[in-house]
Amino acid sequence: MAEPKKPSQKSLRAWARVREFALGLPGATEEFPWGESALKVNKKVFAFLGVTDGSYPMGMTVKLTDEETHAHALTAPGAEPAGYGLGRAGWVRIPLEEKGVPDAELLCDWVEESYRAIAPKRRLAELDADRAAGAPPEIG
Repeated sequence: MAEPKKPSQKSLRAWARVREFALGLPGATEEFPWGESALKVNKKVFAFLGVTDGSYPMGMTVKLTDEETHAHALTAPGAEPAGYGLGRAGWVRIPLEEKGVPDAELLCDWVEESYRAIAPKRRLAELDADRAAGAPPEIG
C-alpha cells in the first residue's frame, strides 16, 4: 500500500485558517464522524474539512445556495458537486491540494455562506450583530 502523501504547508495553512474562522462563528462546534472534521451549528453540518494526515486529499465541502457563488466555486481547480447525493442540494467539494486553489479569504466566505444556509435565525442574528459591531468571529 502506498505511503500517504503529506499535505503541503500552503494547504495546511489554508485548512487551519478556514477551520479557525468556522469555529469562530456563533454556536459552531467540531465533531469527527468517520475520523473527519465536520463543523456543525445546532447539530447540523455546515462544512466538512476532511483530514490533514494525508490519508485522503485535503479539501473542504460546503453548501452554496447562491447560484453565482455555487458556479464560481465549481470553477476552482478540481472542484465538483459533493458525493452521496449532496451535490444536488448545493454542496460543493473544493480540493485544497490543487494548484490555483482559491485563497483562504474566499474559502472562508464560502464557509460563511454555508453556515448561513444551515444556521438557525438566532445564530444568524448573533453573527450579524457581531459584524455590525465590527467584531471578527471569535475563535473556537
